[in-house]
Amino acid sequence: MNDPDGTAQDGNSAYGHKPFKRSRSHFADRITADGQGGWPVEAGRYRLVVSRACPWASRALVSRRLLGLEWALSLAVADPLQDDRSWRFTLDPDGRDPVLGIRYLSEAYDARERGYPGGVSVPAIVDVPSGRLVTNDYQQITLDFATEWTALHRPGAPDLYPAPLREEIDEVMEGIYRDVNNGVYRAGFADGQRTYESAYETLFRRLDQVSDRLADRRYLVGDTITEADIRLFTTLVRFDAVYHGHFKCNRSKLAEDPVLWAYTRDLYQTPGFGDTVDFHHIKQHYYRVHTGINPTGIVPVGPDLAGWLTPHHREQLGGRPFGDGTPPGPVPTGEQVPPRHRP
Repeated sequence: MNDPDGTAQDGNSAYGHKPFKRSRSHFADRITADGQGGWPVEAGRYRLVVSRACPWASRALVSRRLLGLEWALSLAVADPLQDDRSWRFTLDPDGRDPVLGIRYLSEAYDARERGYPGGVSVPAIVDVPSGRLVTNDYQQITLDFATEWTALHRPGAPDLYPAPLREEIDEVMEGIYRDVNNGVYRAGFADGQRTYESAYETLFRRLDQVSDRLADRRYLVGDTITEADIRLFTTLVRFDAVYHGHFKCNRSKLAEDPVLWAYTRDLYQTPGFGDTVDFHHIKQHYYRVHTGINPTGIVPVGPDLAGWLTPHHREQLGGRPFGDGTPPGPVPTGEQVPPRHRP
């Protein structure tokens, strides 16, 4: 019940009634170039399971696109709505993932550890030959995509975690994770007024700091897109649609901060970011699954999404989105977000 993007219906009904705590990833094996941990990087061997509703899974979607790993790492997209067994493959024909042959992601968890008591979370990487879960470590998966999967990167892939900047990237990401990525959940699932107000104040204090940082620089660290930008983007892109109202993070909307709004639109309009975002899935999941804080299950019609494609003018700050690399190619057939689900 402690993982809001991986619990079943009964767990979600408890949010807002019990203290919120994010669980650590229980399955933290790594897929590495040398394979020392038993899981070598290998094209076609693994399947990435995501929900387009989940910001933690969206990190993996963006990273996979930017690095061009689509050909090497296949993709399974879960239904944004869950039943009592959590993430399910009801978007696929016959309700089964066509590669893994399972109806629920929990089946891959059970294949790895029978009777595992924790939540079933995304992103998750599953070993296709055995059907076993490899990892659900959302913090490490994208770092490994950037550093361990380099032999399978597309030509022109950007360096999302450049060695000379890693210390600064890690420092920036830590504050954003604690106060923004996780902060919106601490506010939204607070079980008391004082807990909520503390999370609310911490969230907006950090957002103000980030806004100041981005006022005269295009990206968070250096002059190119890095892992830090990916992690901030996946929360900001959901802010007005769900966090402002559903999670009561309502001091101001993203669209009311000129710097953060332009920054997020800049990334959204960059290939590899906006083409992974499904606003329909996002709203359906948060408003219909989190019954503890939205018991009616009513999904708001707004906000108007037209603004996402308006000019942002952030290019005037300089910067090179992909560094010495190039943009990713077209979204692979079958992975496109339906036009009605985006601006």
